[in-house]
Amino acid sequence: MSSDYAVKVLKIIEEVSGGDPLAASFINGLLVAATTTLGSLGVLFARRSSLKLELELAFAAGVMLVSSFTSLILPGIEQFGFPAISLGIALGVLLIHLVDRFTPHEHLFKGYEGPPEAAKLLRKTALLALAILIHNIPEGLVVGVATFYSIPLGVVTAVAIGTQDIPEGFAVALPVSKLRGKAAGVAVGALSGLSETVAAVLAAALLQYTPHLLPLAMGLAGGAMLYVTLKELIPEIYREDASELKVTLGFLLGFYLMLLLDTMLTG
Repeated sequence: MSSDYAVKVLKIIEEVSGGDPLAASFINGLLVAATTTLGSLGVLFARRSSLKLELELAFAAGVMLVSSFTSLILPGIEQFGFPAISLGIALGVLLIHLVDRFTPHEHLFKGYEGPPEAAKLLRKTALLALAILIHNIPEGLVVGVATFYSIPLGVVTAVAIGTQDIPEGFAVALPVSKLRGKAAGVAVGALSGLSETVAAVLAAALLQYTPHLLPLAMGLAGGAMLYVTLKELIPEIYREDASELKVTLGFLLGFYLMLLLDTMLTG
């Protein structure tokens, strides 16, 4: 089902964009924004337990881990060689690490991270929104860079990330809705999705004027995604009170979905 959907999406995006990577990046960015918004609408109708949120985050981690390799790191190494891609990975990890360290933000389960003095200055809603941006901007970069490199690969990436953005949109909107109301939760969810669109378009636009930076950009986006997955998501899902078997199965489901989509459309 997911692979058939991805094939249809690929055909539509190639037709509408006319093969232009920038236009395709915009469309792919809108796709992930739409799915994030769709997921955030769930706060209007349902309640979910922390276990289900952990499963959704685990699914997202599986998709993100595979997409960082199949969409960026491995194709980049194959075409441009190991040194340029490895340098980009290191820069991506360093960039998001610095953002993570110096930007005050609040996680769903781990709580506050960032400069101690900022915790008292910002409301919890703002801290949650900043955490969402740290998470979503690398996703947008991955979509934009992958699409610039190859529109079919970009569509695979957008469909996979868009799929995991549905439960992720709910996970984003839920804590905000409890603090500021359901409308605010949906609004923050929608804006978090649009941040991915902006990041995707900016990445593709930059590469359109500096195509020689593509190897570095592929490594950087992949490294940023790896950091978010390993540092932010995995510690969240493997908490002391989490069901390790269930979150592992959720992770593997996302892992296999991304592998399937990549095989069906680019294999």
